[in-house]
Amino acid sequence: MAFEPPPRLVRALGETAPDGDGWLEKLPEAARQAVALRESTVERVQVPGGRSSLVVLVRRPDGTPAALKLAPPRARPESERAALVRWAGLGAVQLLDPFVAEGVLLLERLHPDVSVRSLPEAKALLEAAGTLRRLWVEPGDHAFETVAGRTGRQAGAMRASAVADAELAPLVDAALAARADLLAAPPERRLLHGTFRQSKVLAGERMPWLAVGPDPVVGECAFDLARLVRDRVEDLIASPSGAATTRRRVKRLAESLDVDQERLRGWTLFRAVESGVRALRVGRPKDAELLLEFAGWL
Repeated sequence: MAFEPPPRLVRALGETAPDGDGWLEKLPEAARQAVALRESTVERVQVPGGRSSLVVLVRRPDGTPAALKLAPPRARPESERAALVRWAGLGAVQLLDPFVAEGVLLLERLHPDVSVRSLPEAKALLEAAGTLRRLWVEPGDHAFETVAGRTGRQAGAMRASAVADAELAPLVDAALAARADLLAAPPERRLLHGTFRQSKVLAGERMPWLAVGPDPVVGECAFDLARLVRDRVEDLIASPSGAATTRRRVKRLAESLDVDQERLRGWTLFRAVESGVRALRVGRPKDAELLLEFAGWL
């Protein structure tokens, strides 16, 4: 079988490494080797798939369905492996792989085409928030990246973009000020999903809903929840009451997960501005416009 990367993956990796790093060229052979090593039978490559990895739906030698995931080093797959081990299937997809192979994870098969986003909005937020709560555990011994470290790198790129585009400066300044205030308090240390949203919660057999695709980070829970606040941002922007709905969503999510409302608002602002600025930088102006308008409501 040909293990050609889906177009969505090719486009996404092209945004982050336009000059290429050779991983995509080696991917078909790496996938063949990973399948052969595990004596698996290939069903299909998951399409459209994700923006940072190739997922191949396979059957293990005993017929058990599984998902074989291959990710480049920039996606930090070994950090993902460590987080999945720490969660041990509680709220997240279960790691099945006995092989410690760089960039390759064998995972419990979920229903890849059924995410919590398929539910009505209120129900989707409720289920997603409940799943996220299960992931907030002590980080253990692994040296995960911290929220301070990750957002520090992002802040540098945001400042550079604001210098190049003066129209961005007010929102970037507000986001950076919010980050500085948030990091001034003693840090909370919880293992966070890092990139949590409704589409990252898939239907399963073992549990109704399980999180996938973490980019784990250690820090406060409000940082993790902030990405969920802006889910379905295109619907929020299209609604005449989008700004009011956003403020109610911040309040409702903060109360339901016992998170400080102002800290959630601050991290939501920072993460929305950071994503909007990054979207502009890689040539996605429509996405940037939505995100920056959303950020302006906060």
